[in-house]
Amino acid sequence: MGREFIDLFNEWAGSYDETVTGHDPQYRAVFYKYDTILEEVTRNSRGNVLEFGVGTGNLSKKLMEAGHKVIGVEPSQAMREATAKKFPDFQVEDGDFLTYPQPEIPITTIVSTYAFHHLTDEEKGHAIKGFSELLPAGGKIVFADTAYQNEETKRQIHQQAKLNGYDDLLYDLTTEYYPMLDLLQTLFEENGFYVTFKQMNQFVWLMIAEKQ
Repeated sequence: MGREFIDLFNEWAGSYDETVTGHDPQYRAVFYKYDTILEEVTRNSRGNVLEFGVGTGNLSKKLMEAGHKVIGVEPSQAMREATAKKFPDFQVEDGDFLTYPQPEIPITTIVSTYAFHHLTDEEKGHAIKGFSELLPAGGKIVFADTAYQNEETKRQIHQQAKLNGYDDLLYDLTTEYYPMLDLLQTLFEENGFYVTFKQMNQFVWLMIAEKQ
């Protein structure tokens, strides 16, 4: 899972919470309605939850406050350490979307925010296949992440970042693996999920996939 990005995650750990609250103008639109996005993921989760890309534990906190048992998976040691300082009793495993410890409790919902794009399209398919094998019928995947509605939308977003002089954002958009919605729909359906998409801001879509 995007293990090539771990150095970035480690570097970002100390400032991530500032970024998601809008302190960096380049990423303000990406994290617009951040708290609402986390609440939507939480609201659509049920039962025991497996969370990928825990980061600094912002979603984890909401899930636990809602009464869910949460197992976290995070590849960045710096991010795991940041989460441990905030939530000493929270279990976060070293792993990623493709390689992670088998949960010791049955999982009903798999969640992630701002992380699935670190997988190539092929890796996304492998990950979803693994989730299908892990979840029971009726189990859910609830992700929120940047995706493109179509090629024209992608072009417009890239062009706007360039016009604004947002070089860091443009670099991220052109080097990470942000997918098209139709590809995601195909990958979920091929692995036995019924999926819906809801746009949360200019960049981020809420994806809810239920195993049939």
